[in-house]
Amino acid sequence: MSTQSALPTNAQATGFTTYAPGESGKSNVRWFVCGLLFLATTINYMDRSVLSLVEPLLHKLSFMGWNPALDTAHQAVFNNNYGNIIICFQIAYGVGFLIAGRVIDNLGTKIGYAVAIGIWALSSMSHAFVFSVLGFCLARVFLGLGESGNFPAAIKATTEWFPSEERSLATGLFNSGSNVSFFLAPAIVVFVTARWGWRSVFITTGSMGLLWLVAWLIFPYNRLRRASTQTQANLAADFKDHAGAGGAIPYWTLWGRPGLYAFSICKGLTDPIWWFYLFYLPKFLNETYGLDLAHAYWEIVTVYLVSSVGSIGGGGLSGWRMKQGHTVNSGRKFAMLLCALLVTPIVFVPHLGTLFPHNAWPATLVIALAAAAHQGWSANLFATPTDMFPSTAVSTVVGIGGAAGAAGGAIFTWIVKRNLSLHPLLIFALAAGAYLFSLLIFQLLVPRLGISTKPPSPPAPPIAETPLFKPA
Repeated sequence: MSTQSALPTNAQATGFTTYAPGESGKSNVRWFVCGLLFLATTINYMDRSVLSLVEPLLHKLSFMGWNPALDTAHQAVFNNNYGNIIICFQIAYGVGFLIAGRVIDNLGTKIGYAVAIGIWALSSMSHAFVFSVLGFCLARVFLGLGESGNFPAAIKATTEWFPSEERSLATGLFNSGSNVSFFLAPAIVVFVTARWGWRSVFITTGSMGLLWLVAWLIFPYNRLRRASTQTQANLAADFKDHAGAGGAIPYWTLWGRPGLYAFSICKGLTDPIWWFYLFYLPKFLNETYGLDLAHAYWEIVTVYLVSSVGSIGGGGLSGWRMKQGHTVNSGRKFAMLLCALLVTPIVFVPHLGTLFPHNAWPATLVIALAAAAHQGWSANLFATPTDMFPSTAVSTVVGIGGAAGAAGGAIFTWIVKRNLSLHPLLIFALAAGAYLFSLLIFQLLVPRLGISTKPPSPPAPPIAETPLFKPA
């Protein structure tokens, strides 16, 4: 039986198939590629988190402005310098998305990813050699520019290696590296700083990136890569008339497609909720339950552990549904809807603090469920550009969406810092409703994933048959 005939009927009817034309099987090498993406994402998040983990050790650096004569609540100079260093990273990371996606689409996944991790690995190591606030700022700028290439390159790689029904699972697997990094980074920081000082930590994590780069360059990525799926073949045909040199899709063509707006708006509305969990969970546990970082350790670990389960489980859900005979549209949106619904109980978190003033676990478990649902949502959302755009444009689209997510994160952080302490219900209500609202917008802009956007060609006129014998 051919691969095409084995596909669900509805997939054949739309012409939106998940397998490569004529493909008799799928190589397991794709899971090795997924493992490389997982390692890269883990290193990516470790590199960005090291600075916050060594922050207490920076108090000893005179140029950072820490004043031993003042208490921790009145370190205005240090806090301003440290905040500016973080802002430099955030701005560069957001701007970098707009650049990195396009560069990776032009260079190809293998070379583009190599350039990105090379920049961020060397930038991470450069932190060990700075002796001023300006030095830290420059190091963070280049770190942000390099790290912004991770997701555009990784999503492009899943497009090139995985059929549609496995892409969200693959995304969930490699994206779980962002959670794993929060287990590994503290242990590495404690071990290395105790023996060689804080500067050595940046050398250590940066070296991991260089080791990954060597493995990536040795791996014959382009030679072993699978053929394009029928999905991608159809999408490439849709954009063929607009493609430039090397198959690159011009920006004005991408901006004319509603799928770009759907993806970017969803990223802009829901990415900030994830960053809210990461940056404000310790603060929330401290202010609501009086737990310092040491006493909130297991609560925080639980959130990240459950998030990893959600990332993989939520990512695999849409693929499982497709294998049951449902369309790509049904599989993706069903998984996104379920994840959006699982986030909504977070609106009760402020009330749980009143009901259980001395027990943080009820609120922690609800936050863990919401964080896991976010990761499942994210795995499926990241897969949607591969359902709407050819691989030559996927990194560009993911980059634009990432920039929207960074901008949304900055706006939501501004709202949070002014309202979390006084009006926590407002913040958690916004977090609870963001996903359903995003999915509604996505549905309005893209009613059917997997339907060709190119008008069908009119059928050719019938050719008149010439009779073999003319009548007498």
